[in-house]
Amino acid sequence: MQILIQLIYSGIALGMIYAVIAFGYQLTFATSDTLNFGQGESLMLGALVGLSLVNAGVNYWLMIPIVCLFGALQGALVERIGVRPAIKLKSEFGWIMSTIALGIIFKNVAENLWGRDDLRFPSPLPESPMQLLGANVLPMEVLVVVGALAMMLAVEFFNRKTIYGKAVVATFNDRDAARLMGINTGMVITFSYALSSLTAAFAGVLIAPLTLTGATMGAVLGLKAFAVAIIGGLTSGLGIVVGGLILGIAETTTGFYLSTGYKDVPGLVLLLIVLAVKPQGLFGKTAIKKV
Repeated sequence: MQILIQLIYSGIALGMIYAVIAFGYQLTFATSDTLNFGQGESLMLGALVGLSLVNAGVNYWLMIPIVCLFGALQGALVERIGVRPAIKLKSEFGWIMSTIALGIIFKNVAENLWGRDDLRFPSPLPESPMQLLGANVLPMEVLVVVGALAMMLAVEFFNRKTIYGKAVVATFNDRDAARLMGINTGMVITFSYALSSLTAAFAGVLIAPLTLTGATMGAVLGLKAFAVAIIGGLTSGLGIVVGGLILGIAETTTGFYLSTGYKDVPGLVLLLIVLAVKPQGLFGKTAIKKV
């Protein structure tokens, strides 16, 4: 029982990282009906930039806002050169290929700047585990869960309580009507991409002390987060959190009780089931498009 509780703790921490990245998918989909398929590379760049800052002597807590600013600028760049031209041309697949291509470019740049070897990110918290309900949990795992929830709640507060956030919500509800009301929807879409990459970069510096950091770390995490977004529903914040927890716990328990070679199987099976039975996701809403 103690082992199971410990696996659940680790799964919750992993699932919340997936949820934060998936939350970034939701942000861009809500305002532009597009997704940044280089989201995993935003996480990777955030982790590597954060590592460079820490190695240069910058305090971990001071490094976080710097990395978030870097992530926001990187996301805005992706929207400007990869997504906006496709939206203007009304290209159904242009933004897909553009974001994938930019992700590959970012990965190659990271390999040339930081090398191909995995690097260790020093933990800002003690590495000795704590006892919680009879099982061990790392302080960094607690920080991951708290930080991930804080980030998502902060974005929700921004959207609901600030005038700029209400512009984002208006663009989400009806882009054409928002434009007619004087909202600069193009700027809102740029902002959503900046915020999306900011959350991914933030997730990168949260998870980096628990894993090895390298140029290849983003691809798998980005893909699994996309699966979480589909399972939970791209239109539901609650669904993304639930989907992340389901996938994280499924991976840790499967990897221990069966084999690490099978830890990716439950999430993929669940993804296939959801796509077959409820394509909008467990908590997603069916969209009705007028033609």
